[in-house]
Amino acid sequence: MLNIFVCEDNDVQRQTIVKIIQNTVLIEELDMQLVLDAGDPYVLLEKVKASQNTGIYFLDIDLSSNMNGMKLAQQIRLYDPRGFIIFITAHSELSYMTFQYRVEAMDFVLKDNPAEAKVKIRECLLNAMERYTLQTNKTHKVYTLQAGGRKICVDYDDILFFETSGNIHKVILHAKDRQIEFSGTIKDLTGTLDGNFVRCHRSFLVNKSNIKEVDAKNRIIYFTNGETCLMSTRMMKGL
Repeated sequence: MLNIFVCEDNDVQRQTIVKIIQNTVLIEELDMQLVLDAGDPYVLLEKVKASQNTGIYFLDIDLSSNMNGMKLAQQIRLYDPRGFIIFITAHSELSYMTFQYRVEAMDFVLKDNPAEAKVKIRECLLNAMERYTLQTNKTHKVYTLQAGGRKICVDYDDILFFETSGNIHKVILHAKDRQIEFSGTIKDLTGTLDGNFVRCHRSFLVNKSNIKEVDAKNRIIYFTNGETCLMSTRMMKGL
């Protein structure tokens, strides 16, 4: 999942940008979430430091702070080198500064034309989603699923386990930072994933790479994020 951040010190303009982003994510069914919109670059930077996901950053250049958008982008690059940075400004003459600051901006959106800005923001979100999916597929082994009309890619390394849902013909994927319910069965999944995924119970398929502890006496498996699942006596030996 991609995290979206907006830094714009004009409240009205910031809310306009946020609305465009939220509508696009909803309509295009993108695997993204708006994490923060703020006027203070230092507030945004603290949030970026704590984030573990790749981000999309919509940054105003002329901020009411001793840190302008270009300097903020430089700091973001230290924590998210793969992130997508888009500058939004009324000053087209500042576009050359993206090269001076070497922040590898994805695009430059002008506020002067609201209709054009709306189109550009949508294009940036779609382009970022496409690039992120390609990057992820090249650098990590990923599991791709369809849920709620969205195509979602989850790194194998982030998957803890799969669990049979209470809803018929549904499975719940438990990842380190989220849960996703989708159509499928544990039986079907068992034959499609790599050797790190082991059946430990008729209702659970676990990623042994993310197991922290196995309580054989009580037949409980503990994962790195604190979640647990059951283990059957019959399948204990195989695990």
